[in-house]
Amino acid sequence: MEQIPATHVRGYGRMTARELRERFVVAAMFRPSRVVLHHWEVDRTVVGSAVPRRGRLVLEPPPGLRAEYFNERRELGIVNLGGPGAVEVDGRRHRLGLHDCLYVGRGARRVAFTSDRPARPAQFYLLSYPAHASYPTRLVRFADTAGTALGSATERTSRSLHKFIHPGGVKSCQLVLGLTVIAPGSAWNTMPPHTHIRRSEVYLYFGLPARGRVTHFMGNPDCIRRLTVRDREAVLSPPWSVHCGVGTTHYAFIWGMGGENQDFADIDPVDPRLIR
Repeated sequence: MEQIPATHVRGYGRMTARELRERFVVAAMFRPSRVVLHHWEVDRTVVGSAVPRRGRLVLEPPPGLRAEYFNERRELGIVNLGGPGAVEVDGRRHRLGLHDCLYVGRGARRVAFTSDRPARPAQFYLLSYPAHASYPTRLVRFADTAGTALGSATERTSRSLHKFIHPGGVKSCQLVLGLTVIAPGSAWNTMPPHTHIRRSEVYLYFGLPARGRVTHFMGNPDCIRRLTVRDREAVLSPPWSVHCGVGTTHYAFIWGMGGENQDFADIDPVDPRLIR
């Protein structure tokens, strides 16, 4: 498990483009027949993936967690971005299709992943935070979520926001997770931008063609830096940073948050006119 340290708000402005990517972009996660995990120091976030092909992949606790099993002190959100597959939690099998989500609560002792077809394996995105309470494992079908329409076509911000794990839906300790789809013809996400000092956030961009890119903006409004990301690369957003992006084509992203509270509306809006 790769360790990614926290970055002080005063330090990011002096970083080179390579240093910014090393601290804020998680790439090359979805590797066949492997579980890949990264530990971000902020809010003790674990972000990763599991791509089972033939047989079963088991989610083992990395040595850095000092845990008997992965969910001993953690909760976990899982979203499938590939072919049909299943997640087994303590012997119970949960089938996940494209964009379906599974919440696994603290105390689950064994989590394993399988695919229906090796030629088109499931590709499970994983996001985990520490948990001080236990909630039951629950499956959310993407087809059963009512997307909230946001933005406008005129400003190229039209998008549909789908909540999976949140206080009004699947209960969790601190994890909040969902998926946003940018409408064809639009390009911007999370506009106007904001910060939420009480929560960090992780964006996983996906649905981009091979030559597609998203320019992700981060930092203080008066010192914005840019990260160029490809399909299935994640961006780590500290609580002090704005987080918004614009793509070369329409795309989607999974957003996940952890921290002091779960109030989705607890944000500090940023006037786009102040950004420079």
